[in-house]
Amino acid sequence: MEKKTTKLNLPGRIPPNVKEINLDGRKIFLVPTAHISKQSIEDVRQTILATNPNVVCVELCESRYRNIMDQERWKNTNIVKIIRQGKAMLLLASLVMASFQKRLGERIGVKPGAEMLEAIRAASEVGAELILVDRDIQITLKRTWRRLRFWDRIRILFQLLSSLFDIEEIDEEMVEKMKEEEKLGDILKFLADECPSLKETLIDERDIYLAQEVRQKAGSRTVAVVGAGHVPGILANIQCKKKLAPLLKVPSPGRLSKIFRWVAPGFVLMLFAYGFSQGDMQQSLQSIYIWIAVNGTFSALGAALSLAHPLTILSAFLAAPLTSLNPMIAAGWVAGLVQCVVKKPTVKDLEELPEAIGSVRGFWKNTAARVLLVVVFSNLGSVLGTLVSGGWIAARLF
Repeated sequence: MEKKTTKLNLPGRIPPNVKEINLDGRKIFLVPTAHISKQSIEDVRQTILATNPNVVCVELCESRYRNIMDQERWKNTNIVKIIRQGKAMLLLASLVMASFQKRLGERIGVKPGAEMLEAIRAASEVGAELILVDRDIQITLKRTWRRLRFWDRIRILFQLLSSLFDIEEIDEEMVEKMKEEEKLGDILKFLADECPSLKETLIDERDIYLAQEVRQKAGSRTVAVVGAGHVPGILANIQCKKKLAPLLKVPSPGRLSKIFRWVAPGFVLMLFAYGFSQGDMQQSLQSIYIWIAVNGTFSALGAALSLAHPLTILSAFLAAPLTSLNPMIAAGWVAGLVQCVVKKPTVKDLEELPEAIGSVRGFWKNTAARVLLVVVFSNLGSVLGTLVSGGWIAARLF
């Protein structure tokens, strides 16, 4: 980051919620923030101007920093590449979370991430070095996703989608209350009870990572701007040195995931083979018809729910019975690529994506967002179709 040499001498009062840490003769001022809080913006600016730091640390990684600073980034989004790499669900989940924050921010009158922008501006004003101290968002999402069980993934996806409809009762006062430590304790406990692995990767690991990055890169006088939920964890981890390498590794797919990918199609093929070995040709053909009809229909329904093009819906129906027997490819990938061909996202669609996610209608109306919905819902339909048709065939045979 660019570093200016001019220092301002602007004494002032440090906000009462700021935590002061003394670390080996260095002073660190930890500013708790909420991503959609007017008060957080004021706290950040007031702290930086009052303390006149030589280093300002912000809870951003390189990619998130570029996203904040470059509003035109969506022009370069390669939807086809995202589908081929199997990242459609991760991107969709990110967009849904961004949508929730964006709409809530609009209700309160604050742009999500405004407190980080204020930290960047204020750091430049006082000539402080700006340092990004968060773990790369892709590593965080991948570690989180890999640790979730299949049904946890489905549950979280639907909880995220339901959040599109559920912001009526949240206002600015509630946002500020969420920053209070006693409230945060209850929120994190609820998160841990609901899905411990989610809290571990999204909260606990990043607490350690943020604490160690601030510890290593802090200057003689440092302001660290972080989410309020991370403050207790940073305070608990900043005084002692810890290794960060283990937190940067992306776990390989779990055994159950690998087993399911191969065992499910193997089991279905075994059912077909068993049926033919019994010499009942009619029943065996009926099993094949069930497999095609149920698997294809569920996947096609997923595509239809995404308001996909008729050719995309047809491709989902035709692909699902085949891709469900091939662990290396998914029906949603085929349907998503077909959707890209028949209704190719334009540069304008990508430019409008940040605005489109501000409403439920926008998710389905925007061409780029709809492609992601097609991939995710077609895949979910194919998985459900595999379970239903496989169970039906087994019940008929045995």
